[in-house]
Parts: sequence; structure tokens; C-alpha cells
Amino acid sequence: MHRNRNAVVFSATVLASVLAMAGCASAAPETSVAKSAAVGGTSAASTARTVAAAGSSAHIMVYSINSDGPHLRAVVTGAVGDYGPAVTVYPDGKVDPKHNSEIELKLTRGSLRLSIAGIDKKFVRATSHEPIYPRTCSDFINFTATAPIVAGSGTGAYRGISGSFRLTVTDDEINPRPCQPVTAFLWQVIVLAGTGTVSF
Repeated sequence: MHRNRNAVVFSATVLASVLAMAGCASAAPETSVAKSAAVGGTSAASTARTVAAAGSSAHIMVYSINSDGPHLRAVVTGAVGDYGPAVTVYPDGKVDPKHNSEIELKLTRGSLRLSIAGIDKKFVRATSHEPIYPRTCSDFINFTATAPIVAGSGTGAYRGISGSFRLTVTDDEINPRPCQPVTAFLWQVIVLAGTGTVSF
């Protein structure tokens, strides 16, 4: 992990196995949607939009492996079932290599942004005393923080989206020897995952 980065290295492209943690919508709403469609009622898409408009739970995971760069991957389940690349950006949309402003999720049916400034501050504090485990030249960082959806950032199917996610940020990293604050790593995994309530 690069020291002196003022950012949450949203470098977390990892864990196919962790994707199994992402929650699915409950069977009850799907059953009522199917029944409604069968008798000429509202469509599944329209019912899903109504549920989301009222405020529904969604689970998000942003992840990357071995990268301090601005590019990552994202999966969102529950009220939003979508996936795609993500990139850290400034409010004007330019790429943010320091990862201390916003992250844009470029999902298959639209995009939205999360504010990550608060997460970055916690991350910088957590990494200020590395190496955390000098005997093994390794780091483990784990904390939680809130990432609100940036107002007006939704496009496509997510136009008008609002809400926030309570994210657990986890960083596991192996550093080269001699063990001291370093500018490179041997292996790194960073994952941001959590649940929130969204409306759109």
C-alpha cells in the first residue's frame, strides 16, 4: 500500500467468494409480483421501482486486488441488482488518484456516486502507524464508516437515487522486507462492503 496517499485506496478488486455474502431480495415480494403480472397487474419492473421508491435495503461491495489505482469493481444487490466497474472521481467527474472525494459506480443500467471523504480520513488515520504487524511485515485494517449517495448523481435506472451505505472497510496486505513503512506491497486486498437504504 502506498504510504502518503491521502486516500482510501479503493483498491479492492477481490473475492469472488465474498460475492456470496451479497443478499438477495426476499421471496415474498417476487411471488406477489409474479401473481400480479399473471393476472394483468403491474409489471415486475414497475413493482420493483415502487418498492425502491419507498426505501429498500441494498447491499454493496466495492473491491480490488493489488492496486492503489482509482479503478475497482462493484456489486450491488437487494433493491439494486447490478454490477460494473467503479472509479474514484472528483465532483467534476475527473479521475481522483488520491481516492479522497467520491467513487462512481458505473453499473450496467446506470451510474451513481458515493461520497468517500469520511472513509478516506479514517483510512489515513488507520495506516499512519504501519507496519501494523512488524514481525510478519503485514497489515490488517478494519473499520466502519458511512458513505452517502451523492445527491443528483444517479443516471439511467438510478436517476433520483438517494440514501447511504454503512460500509466495513477491510485491508489485508503483505509488505516486503526489511519491514518498515514502504511504498509498495507484495499482495493487497481491500474490500468495502455493507448495507444501506436506498430510494429512487
